Formats: sequence, structure tokens, C-alpha cells
Amino acid sequence: MNKKSIIIGSGIAGLAAAIRLRNKGFEVNVFEANSYPGGKLSEIIIQGYRFDAGPSLFTLPDQVEELFHISGKDPKAHFDYIRLPVACHYFWEDGTQIKAFGDTKKFAAEVESKLGEPASYVFESLQKSAFIYDHLAPLFMHKSLHRFGTWANKDAIKCYFKLGKLGIFSTMNKANEKQFSNPKMVQLFNRYATYNGSNPYETPATLNIIPHLEFNIGAFFPKKGMHDITLSLYKLAVNLGVKFHFDSKVEEVIVRDKKAIGVIVSGNSHFADVIINNMDMVNAYKTILKKEKQPNRLLDQPKSSSALIFYWGIKKVFPELDLHNILFSENYKEEFDHIFNKKSIYQDPTVYINITSVNKPDDAPEGCMNWFTMINVPNNQGQDWDRLIQEARKSIIQKVNRILKTDIENLLEVEEILEPRTIESKTSSANGALYGNSSNNKYAAFLRHANFSSEIKNLYFCGGSVHPGGGIPLCLLSAKIMTDMIKG
Repeated sequence: MNKKSIIIGSGIAGLAAAIRLRNKGFEVNVFEANSYPGGKLSEIIIQGYRFDAGPSLFTLPDQVEELFHISGKDPKAHFDYIRLPVACHYFWEDGTQIKAFGDTKKFAAEVESKLGEPASYVFESLQKSAFIYDHLAPLFMHKSLHRFGTWANKDAIKCYFKLGKLGIFSTMNKANEKQFSNPKMVQLFNRYATYNGSNPYETPATLNIIPHLEFNIGAFFPKKGMHDITLSLYKLAVNLGVKFHFDSKVEEVIVRDKKAIGVIVSGNSHFADVIINNMDMVNAYKTILKKEKQPNRLLDQPKSSSALIFYWGIKKVFPELDLHNILFSENYKEEFDHIFNKKSIYQDPTVYINITSVNKPDDAPEGCMNWFTMINVPNNQGQDWDRLIQEARKSIIQKVNRILKTDIENLLEVEEILEPRTIESKTSSANGALYGNSSNNKYAAFLRHANFSSEIKNLYFCGGSVHPGGGIPLCLLSAKIMTDMIKG
């Protein structure tokens, strides 16, 4: 008889865990509180406009493809994507524009031409990013940090002799100021701290690993949109025999003699040999694990930033805009000080605009664009969000109008808003934080919950709030690390 497993939540890590466990011979039941799979990686459709609701950047596509390969399927037959010729289009208030071409030689030439920054500085920076990745990825991204064997293998030993070059003892901003002569390039590379909700003026320079993913490996776009990652993996899981139960909120994990044996849903008990939590770790301990010993040291850690997103249907095509666009703040340090210290929104926020209709025209009516317009904001600490959102909307519109020389409000056809309070209610993310605990100190990697419980046998964890962290690739890797611990 096959072993039974229960997965709490069908976020991207929950889907990956379901596929991996099914391939190990487990009977898999997934209980999801929402009426749809995917968690943050879902979609919104409004009056002919389609928006990817959450994550908009796609890197390390091999992590998605691997799930098809282990299932005996050809990924291209079920999920297809392209490599982006331009990773991002950057705009500044003084009229400067930089296209971050996927071809690093073109990107370096663009930077040298527009900013006077020597191309050699760009190549050197990306080489350093690759160096960090080559040394830390095998250790921090592909293994548990909470098992002795991780620290006694050749990958770990190799890192011990390179600690000074891995950015652990500096901040991202200091490393970038040392690397580049032009403040705009420092700002451009500091932006990568936002990929896991961190502050570049506090987070370790180790996070300079991220540009390697975007430039040296590549930024990609699923041909059917980001939501197709969810849909393709959900279909794969169903075809493998995974059973999904939607509108089924888990009320409690059943623990007997320090062993997880099942869950309670709508007052009914469901039993299994292993229980996997894909719910935000903090909220899980506050709700479904509230009777168990609490890892207070981890629960009390500062949380990552959140987001304020305006989904705008725009009755015009802006040919100067790409799939990913950034309109930078004039004072980046002050913006992050507001987010992490003042717990507020700076009057001149950096604006990110994701427009999938650039690559997928049917996401907007003809002659229109679908703008996913986002700024980084603090997580929910009880602020007056109604006032903050109103003020931020005004600031964003003014900034867009200045830089693009337009009157964007007269072009708005539809609008929907996602903010920290609704992020928390829809995705069970503690305080609406997008990436769980903050990474604003050099010990952050060690202050994430393990992929297993040290107190409760047969209880495992995956998703963006546990090791190795948030974002699609790391969530998928969390499922891999976790399922590798479970015997089939």
C-alpha cells in the first residue's frame, strides 16, 4: 500500500511537492483554502484585461522543467517560454534610459554609452555575481542548512576558504559603490535587494548573486503568461493522480506523541504518513500549529517588505515600454528608510510596471496595455493604509506623467488594487510580507525555518517563508530539498 501524504496549501512549492511526492509513490492530497491553486502566482481578469496577479519575473526555468522530466513528460509539450532580449527598461527623472539587454555585451555597451560607466565594470560585476552563485548555490539553494551533512561536504569546505569574496561581511550597497563609479549603476544593481524584499543598505552583498540569474543565465517569459507556471504544474499533478481539495481550509494539524498524523478540515479528520505545510510559516504556527511548541526566535524575526499593486487597463500603447520597466526614485536611500524604518511610503517611490501584453497581445484589448503597477511598501503594522494608498496612487501617477510625458489618469479604463492587508488575507502571508522573514542581516539565511520540524516527526515545510527563501526558483527548490528528506 502506498504511503499517504497531505499538503497544506497549493502555492507553487505545494504544487512542486505534490508532483515530487507522487513520483516517489505517495498518495497525495492537497488541501487549499482558496478556490484555485497557485497562491500568489494566480491571475486577475477584468473587462478584457488579463493580469498575472503576483510574481512577474521568471528565472531558472530548469526548476520547472525538472518536474516534467521526473514525471516522464516533455516540458515543451506542456509549458513553453522565451528568453527575454531585454531583461528590464530603466528610467530616471533626468531623461536617462537604460535597456538591460539579455546579451551582456550589449548591456555593457549600453551602460558605457549612456552613463559613461566602463563596460569592463559591468563584466567584472557579473563575474563576481557568477562567483558567488557557483560557490553558494550548491550549499544554500540546493541543500538543507539544518543538517550536519551540509556543512561537512566539499561544497561547504570550498566556501570556507572564500568567505571574504562572497559578500558576507559587506552590504549590497557598499559592494556596488565600490564596483561602479556612476550612482545610477549603483541604484540599478541595488534594486536586486527588492527581489526578496530586502533593503540594499542593510542586506549582505551576498545577494549580489541575483544579477547572475537575470543576466548570465537569463530572464524568461512563459508564452502563456506567468500564471501558466501554476496551470501547467497543476495539470501535471492532476494527471499524476494528485487529489486537490479547494475551499478546504485546514483548521489544525493533528499531533500525537510528537508525531504529525493528519489534519482537521471542516471538523473532519484526515490522516497521512507525512504532513507538508506550504502555508506561511508564521501564520501556520499561530493557527494550525498553535497547540505546539512555538519557534519564537524565528517567529519574532523582522518581516520582508510588502507591495502595493495597481492593476491598470490603459487605453493606449506606449512603444517605449517593455515587459519589465522601472521608474527610479530620486532618493533611493530615503525610500528604503521609509519602508523599513518609518514603516511608511516615500513621496517619490520607485515604480515597477510589468506589461505582459508586450509579449502576449491578447492580455489586453487592441490598442491597449495591461499595467501591473507596483511599488515596494512596508508590511502591515496597522498603518492607515487607506490614506497611504490614496497618497501613493497620486505620487505614482505624477511620476509616470513626468517620465513618460503623458496624462495616465485619463487613459485608465479599469483598476484593481492589491495591498498588504489583502495580500495577507488572500495568501495567509504574515503581515502581508511577500518573502517571509527579512534578509536584512548577514545571518538571515540561518534565521529561516528548516524544511522539517525538529519537534514534530513527519511534519515538513516548503514555500517562500522557509529555507531557502522567497521567489519562484527558491520556492521550487524548497520543495525539492524537503521531498528529498522523505523516504518513499
